Amino acid sequence: MTRGSRRATVKDVAALAGVSPKTVSNVMNETALVRPDTREKVLAAVAELDFVPNLSARSLRNGRSGVIALALPDLSTAFSAEMVHWAVQVAHARGMAVQIEETGAEPKREHDLVSRAREHLVDGLILNPIRLQDSIIVHDDQVPPVVLIGEVEQHKVDRVLIDSRQAGYEVAAHLLDRGARRIAVLGGETGAVDAVATSVQRLEGYHRALRDHDIEPDQALEVNVEEWSMVGGAGAAKELLNRGTTFDAIMAFTDSIAFGAMHVLQEHGLEVPRDVLVTGFDDVEHARFMNPTLTTVALDRRAYAEAAVDLLLTRIGDRTAPPRAVAIPHELVVRGSTTR
Repeated sequence: MTRGSRRATVKDVAALAGVSPKTVSNVMNETALVRPDTREKVLAAVAELDFVPNLSARSLRNGRSGVIALALPDLSTAFSAEMVHWAVQVAHARGMAVQIEETGAEPKREHDLVSRAREHLVDGLILNPIRLQDSIIVHDDQVPPVVLIGEVEQHKVDRVLIDSRQAGYEVAAHLLDRGARRIAVLGGETGAVDAVATSVQRLEGYHRALRDHDIEPDQALEVNVEEWSMVGGAGAAKELLNRGTTFDAIMAFTDSIAFGAMHVLQEHGLEVPRDVLVTGFDDVEHARFMNPTLTTVALDRRAYAEAAVDLLLTRIGDRTAPPRAVAIPHELVVRGSTTR
């Protein structure tokens, strides 16, 4: 067959790899154990022939679409872009296509996705709700295969998470160890209406670190940020400055918030880290190239995506297993924004 003359088939891959079409199917669908050397031959043939699984044919055989949906609150952020990238890469490696959706602050979009799953337009969903009370998980007793990502705490469906309480503690403790005593937090405030789960947990970690250092939390240092973006971070930093309260560090709940805050500090003649220490969360690409570089909390987003996709594929295959929670390790990466 001349490469590119027509779409490669399972039989073409089998012939090139020297295996049966059934073995190719087992490798692509991960439905049976295949010897590592045989698997490598099949994958090499797949790559050489640019083989793409026929999802429509698969759907006719097993009643599935071969498509999963990934829904994030805000696709415009750097963190979301990296998560989408890895989720698509991992899903494609497992023979699945991905439908991307943005839910924002509109729970109805999440409900619409669940309806699509019930209609077998997608096989399952990876959702990132910002508040449990808004999620379909609370309001529906018979949800299709779903995996939640993020800090929303529940035991009804599978989920992938990082320990935001511990991460918040570690960031605040790091700032305290660097000599800060008036640490402002941008991203949440005690008693905030409609507080998101991530904000609540990181704030709890921050409070615990303060008390471990015999410092009582001061609500004047806590600024709620509705839009977790550079614009939101800039607005929060301006509000903090307008309050007239003293601060020697800023703990931002995302890198994007930190970037916006650092811009405003510079506009007001405050130098990072000489005058104010600044930290973020997520370790997006820009964090390594800011001036100064940003101290932040890093996690392996590929591992995060792999855990979410694999949990979902397992749930699609078996809806009766008990829900599982997978915690992804995090790491505090110290850079220039907290190094004087």
